[in-house]
Amino acid sequence: MSPYDPSAFPPFAVTVDLVVLTVRRHALCALVVRRGEQPYQGRWALPGGFVRAEEDLGAAAARELAEETGLCAHEPGTPSIGNGAHLEQLATYGDPKRDPRMRVVSVAYLVLAPDLPAPRAGGDAHSARWAPVEALLTQEGGYAREDESPAPLAFDHAQILADGVERARSKIEYSSLATAFCPPEFTVGELRRVYEAVWGVALDPRNFHRKVTGTPGFLVPSGGTTTRQGGRPAQLFRAGGATLLNPPMLRPEV
Repeated sequence: MSPYDPSAFPPFAVTVDLVVLTVRRHALCALVVRRGEQPYQGRWALPGGFVRAEEDLGAAAARELAEETGLCAHEPGTPSIGNGAHLEQLATYGDPKRDPRMRVVSVAYLVLAPDLPAPRAGGDAHSARWAPVEALLTQEGGYAREDESPAPLAFDHAQILADGVERARSKIEYSSLATAFCPPEFTVGELRRVYEAVWGVALDPRNFHRKVTGTPGFLVPSGGTTTRQGGRPAQLFRAGGATLLNPPMLRPEV
């Protein structure tokens, strides 16, 4: 190997950013934190942080997830244990001007989990909260709480969030990923409300029931029923062994 001089190359840092999605009050929500330090102090941003020297990327993402939400991450295809959350790599963002401090390359991860609790701020975050994705991505002038002036998300996090939301929307078409938003046992109606929240459309209950129960390996009856949604007892299901849906659950054209 020829001699290698690290000083001949400009330094840069690697971060992980997390698009953490859940369904709260029948709306798709993302976790955002208010930055407590510069740059963009006081602005809302996606949770994340710098990768430590001894960490690989997945370990850094799992650490940041645990610090921000208390959740334990599991890789795609690995069963969730306890308060686990689905974690998968989303994309890499490397615009030289994306961070004013220095050259920073960010590897974004998508995190999905059901009905997550109120978050707690950690690291350099001043506060943390769940915010509807629709408000984060479509509000003119940026996002703000009721008592604040709107401002765009810090860094390029609006683009990262949009990419994560589209990944979730497309993946629940052809995979069983929608069940990651559900508790271990759920009704077809609860699963339908996940699809409605993620896609942002209303679905016909009878047609949806026919599709999901007729897709091989998608749902497995758990043997129980529940009245937690009101009305007559509804059959409970759990996620089946299928990871790919055939036929797929295609989004309605809107």
